[in-house]
Amino acid sequence: MPRTGGMDLTADLFHPPVKRSMTIAGHQTSITLEPLFWELLRRASDKRALPLNALVAQIDVARLEADEPPGLATAIRLWLANDLLGKLGATD
Repeated sequence: MPRTGGMDLTADLFHPPVKRSMTIAGHQTSITLEPLFWELLRRASDKRALPLNALVAQIDVARLEADEPPGLATAIRLWLANDLLGKLGATD
């Protein structure tokens, strides 16, 4: 089975969403994401040397500035995709 940084891609890729609680800007909230997105988020926070909740707080601030802010889980997924696309575009 192919593994990437702690994720078994065969078993975990289609795993149902997982709910986690965290404190963002002093408020407790729950976020539901698929394990793949939790892994990508963890890697993004590690790369930036930020606690996971601090990165989520930054994403939350950015989403609230949008004309029509999406939900937090959607904003996280979009931010991660944009982050990955930015990295891919930088190597092209």
